[in-house]
Amino acid sequence: MKGKKILAIIIVIVILGFIPFGKNNPIEYIDRTTGKVKTEKVYGEMWLHWLYNNPIGELSLNAIVKRKFISDWYGKRMDSPASKDKIANFVNDYNIDLSVCKKQEFDNFNDFFTRKLKTNARKIDSTKNIIISPADGKLLAYSNIENQDFIVKGYKFNIYDFLQNDSLADYYNNGSLIIVRLCPTDYHRYHFPVTGTVLSEKKINGDYYSVSPIALKKKIEILCQNKREYCEINTDSFGNIIMSEVGATMVGSMINTYTSPVVTKGLERGYFKFGGSTVILFFKTNQITIDKDLILNTKNGLETEVKMGERIGVLYQ
Repeated sequence: MKGKKILAIIIVIVILGFIPFGKNNPIEYIDRTTGKVKTEKVYGEMWLHWLYNNPIGELSLNAIVKRKFISDWYGKRMDSPASKDKIANFVNDYNIDLSVCKKQEFDNFNDFFTRKLKTNARKIDSTKNIIISPADGKLLAYSNIENQDFIVKGYKFNIYDFLQNDSLADYYNNGSLIIVRLCPTDYHRYHFPVTGTVLSEKKINGDYYSVSPIALKKKIEILCQNKREYCEINTDSFGNIIMSEVGATMVGSMINTYTSPVVTKGLERGYFKFGGSTVILFFKTNQITIDKDLILNTKNGLETEVKMGERIGVLYQ
């Protein structure tokens, strides 16, 4: 009798594991160049929906997938020579333009994933009072962290939880927030959005949840739970700002490459190894004016596709 009950439980678990839960809504964003709405082709989309919308998937997520050892293990796989075989299909499936890269042949998948671009592949807006995007990705913009909903209506971004430094959070509270989400298909190096001096660095250990909208709409506190690091930068034009990098599922590591605390706009700060990830910028109150199209698209619930180096805001006047 006990054996039959155990078998019945196993059958129920297997059935639940294959039943889709939740609506499989496409991820839409604004192409900033054309102003048109596009649909994102999501790497591992079915897997993400299963993890965040199926009870067995969620159990697996919280028990195993969010753990550091899984992302470390997968990161090492992407460093192996055998992973090179994945590159051609990935490039074809996601229409990745390798002509802008410094090289077109790679030793392994992480070598491809962390690829560098040719010197003139991204135009850097060098105007003194302009803030540039620190990365290629999909951008959300909030002129006031406290007064606007974040991702899901009713949720406010908790800068105190994120920074884990109350005095610093007090300084930037009620300020502006810019989030650039990097998909696995994006160029995965991040660059300084301003010229200035790095005052401090902080690393915070955490989980490795996905940062895809599929995940964020289900578990909205992810950005304050994931592994992250940030630096505070002093500038002549903008005063102090914060630049932060957030890890995600299957991000093996975040590697900083800059060598001097004196940095220039567009200088590479570092790169993510395999996986989707996020760069976040914080500004104090009345420090910048974020470009209107980015604010409007965010209010309409849509991210805006941006490229590293393009203008995203200007000094507040």
